Amino acid sequence: METMDEAAVETAIKRYVDAGELAGAAMLVWRDAAARTICVGRRDLETQRPVERDTIFRIASMSKPVTSALALILLEEGRFALDDPITRWAPEFAGMQVLRSPDGPLDETEPAERPITFEDLLTHRSGLTYGDFHRGPIGAAYSQALGGDIDSDVPPREWIARLAALPLIDQPGRQFHYSKSTDLLGLLIERIEDAPLADVLKRRIFDPLGMKDTGFTVAEKNHGRRAGLNGFDAEGRLTTLQTVPGGQALSERPESMTFVSGGQGLWSTLDDYLAFARIFVGAGTVDGVRLLRPDTLAMMASNHLTDAQRSTSRLLGLRPFARGHGYGLGVAVVMEPDQADPVRCGGGSGSVGWPGAYGGWWQADPNDGSVMIFLAHNMVRLEQLADGVGLAVWSAITEFQSIGSRLR
Repeated sequence: METMDEAAVETAIKRYVDAGELAGAAMLVWRDAAARTICVGRRDLETQRPVERDTIFRIASMSKPVTSALALILLEEGRFALDDPITRWAPEFAGMQVLRSPDGPLDETEPAERPITFEDLLTHRSGLTYGDFHRGPIGAAYSQALGGDIDSDVPPREWIARLAALPLIDQPGRQFHYSKSTDLLGLLIERIEDAPLADVLKRRIFDPLGMKDTGFTVAEKNHGRRAGLNGFDAEGRLTTLQTVPGGQALSERPESMTFVSGGQGLWSTLDDYLAFARIFVGAGTVDGVRLLRPDTLAMMASNHLTDAQRSTSRLLGLRPFARGHGYGLGVAVVMEPDQADPVRCGGGSGSVGWPGAYGGWWQADPNDGSVMIFLAHNMVRLEQLADGVGLAVWSAITEFQSIGSRLR
């Protein structure tokens, strides 16, 4: 039977759907070993098919915690140490150069003071970046060299070589810069395991946790369950897009494509992501399956930024860690609950989460053992965001977090 708070969640999110600001959303609250789901709106605007519990969404940067957890499984096995230079597995990164100004000429550089480490990748302190964040030469260089953020026709070995040939925007270890660090981490895992990242994720995480619908592609038999490319036209009206914004992903990924994005390339469902997120409320274990040791999980879910890095880090013009949150190994960590912005993740001290650019969001709170997940396809270009288009999804998430956290 639907509770009053479940009805309140549905009413709150349906307002955004009715206003044409969101196509639909799938939501889940897990607490006391029980999952409650609320689905609102349409998963595909063209066919008008509704969002359902098993709808498969692109989860974008919600992929980062998964790839980071995989890396920590290998860390436990002694395959690398956090302070190991990545040059052991990627000698292409020896002798890196650093731009004197992040948006300055590409030939105005100075030598890197030290190599990039695995911890730098896990905490986005590598000096790497995303090209879309820059209007200067480095932005164009990233795009020309590396292809799409999710689907790139550049093979992994060449992708690593091309990335290593570009200058860093900051000294390794100096500052948090949201970046392709997790993509590089995923390709290093391929080298460490001598196997495709998709296969390693399936063997080490997806199969053990029963995540049958999570991967870099969607099986043809499940195409009808995929959410459509829901976004906004030039006038800001909700519509079906022909391509993913910025051309970062293809509508159908070719079988011959070997590059995979560990940072933003996964598809998943409510129940699959719940299986993963539960490691953060189960000390690394889900239903008897141990993914990480408790001490490793605690390290992942602890802040690794210095006070200075927290206060000065920027992301899309915001200071995401100045108050409320720190950043662990692939996840945001709640440090001051009364100041935490729920768009990153809410909950009590020690809660974790990390959102995705297409409207996906989650949080896991070890204080009450709860997990909350919000999945949507709300595909917006950066320039549209700057004009205020598509921002309603974050208001919807905030309402879901507020009401859903009261569900008992």
